[in-house]
Amino acid sequence: MPAYFLEIAIVLLGLGLLMVDAFATTLDRRLLGHLGIAGVAAVLAGLVFGVDSSASEPLWGFYATDTAALFYKGLALVCTLLVLVLALEYAPVLESYRDGRPGRRGLGEFLCLPLFLCAGLMWMASMTDLLGLFVALETVTITFYVVVAYMRRNLGSLEAGVKYLILGALSTGFLLYGLAWLFGLTGQTNLAAIQTVLVDWKGDTTPLLFTMALLMVGLSFKVGAAPFQFWIPDVYQGAPTPITAFLSVGSKAAGFIVLIRLLEPLLASPIRHAVLLMLGVLAGATLIVGNLAAISQSNFKRLLAYSSIAHAGFLLMALAAGQPAGGVSPNGVVALYLGTYLVMTMLAFAVLVIVRKAGGSDELTAFNGLSQRSPFLAFALVLAMASLAGVPLTAGFFGKFFSLVLIAGAGQWALLTVAVVAAACGFYYYFKVIRCMYWNDPVSEAPPLVFSQLTRVAIILLCVAVVVLGVYPKPLTCLLAP
Repeated sequence: MPAYFLEIAIVLLGLGLLMVDAFATTLDRRLLGHLGIAGVAAVLAGLVFGVDSSASEPLWGFYATDTAALFYKGLALVCTLLVLVLALEYAPVLESYRDGRPGRRGLGEFLCLPLFLCAGLMWMASMTDLLGLFVALETVTITFYVVVAYMRRNLGSLEAGVKYLILGALSTGFLLYGLAWLFGLTGQTNLAAIQTVLVDWKGDTTPLLFTMALLMVGLSFKVGAAPFQFWIPDVYQGAPTPITAFLSVGSKAAGFIVLIRLLEPLLASPIRHAVLLMLGVLAGATLIVGNLAAISQSNFKRLLAYSSIAHAGFLLMALAAGQPAGGVSPNGVVALYLGTYLVMTMLAFAVLVIVRKAGGSDELTAFNGLSQRSPFLAFALVLAMASLAGVPLTAGFFGKFFSLVLIAGAGQWALLTVAVVAAACGFYYYFKVIRCMYWNDPVSEAPPLVFSQLTRVAIILLCVAVVVLGVYPKPLTCLLAP
């Protein structure tokens, strides 16, 4: 089966569910979520068992089907599957902020839009042309504008949507201007052809440096790198929690897919050292800002927002190494890191959705005494926090470890020192959540924590994945080869 059938199937699934939502007025909208989960699971099975990945050249010259592209497609599908599960669990909160006729209340569209986000992410994974990359990226970004502000009666969600729209449009302008310069300098839109031109570049490097600066500004916003991370805490806090989870994983993966694709020709050009220097500076600043700002947070979603910034710093650090070391490649480390980051972040947000639905709060105090109210959820969140901190024998350990291996192999000792100190800071604010669950007493008259069997199964599977990938990471280490 050709790989592009996967995107076609996801788009058709999304359109079909929208049509059902539009015309089946008496249907329980939660059924759309279950149909979406089944459809995405079927497409994921098609990716694993039915896709032909033997093509060595991109289809039509711009659609890659290599191992990396298929991995990121799988990442998008798994992320979408989990977001739909969280969206079903979050439905009562969403309905309380929406207007509409009984039985509709906007839930149907909310359950369909992640499918179009998924299609955009999957296209981005395969695009090797500037035009295709930009169109796929904006498919993802514009859909995020809609879903972030979806609870329009909630002032926090509306504010988050406006901020994301304005700042996102500004960053898109920088990115598009950089792509225009890249096309103007090389006369090509295909990334392989651009690399061929830049390898033999004999002219002035100033235009290339200016192009690099524009691209880095635009992409730094997408991945949440300092000093362009200021939108993340407010948007994460105001957006519906399942969408915050999608932003944390899907949006970050999207930004790094584009960044990796664009870095390949730039790293083959005469400005290679300048590119690596800028990546190193961005990585160091992002690690410092993300970890230090997270220490003082009292809201769990804002804590995860700054945590997301900190993890972007480790991902940028891997790319800043610029060359394989210890048998691992920078692009492979980014893929492994994002794979493990998906598992542990989705686990944290799954617990947050349940606590938020029950108590109506995202504050850390909402987790007080969680070990007494639900030992199962408390244990799941302990695993998530330990993995995010990088504790050995959890999935999150290997991403940070291989990033440190790369940067040590490149001899960038200053950045390595910053990374080690930043990782140590992470233990404090992640374990602050554990303290709330096990050391603090629950608030009086705390509401019961009720969640569906589907959510329970998802949490169990995520817990198993965190432990198994921490003990036996071989399913992902195959991505590390240079």
